[in-house]
Amino acid sequence: MKKFIVGVSLLASLASCSMTAMPGMATQNAVGTKEGIAERKIILGFSFGHTDLSLTTAAKNGGITKIATVDYEIEGGFFSTTYRVVVTGE
Repeated sequence: MKKFIVGVSLLASLASCSMTAMPGMATQNAVGTKEGIAERKIILGFSFGHTDLSLTTAAKNGGITKIATVDYEIEGGFFSTTYRVVVTGE
């Protein structure tokens, strides 16, 4: 019985849909004080217009020339989903 409980616990932990959203060091550059964001919102599965979610666009929006960290965020709601790319650097 103990093996069964351990097995079910292991499968449940592997099947979860959670993900940590910790910034990852993209380069050896200093983290810096600037932050740039590129964002896209999708409503009811429809996407209107064109939004560039690249690192270059996020860096340009924050006035960053040397990217240090990159963070991808997804916020899901009942009717909308927001995709966001956040970069920090100098």
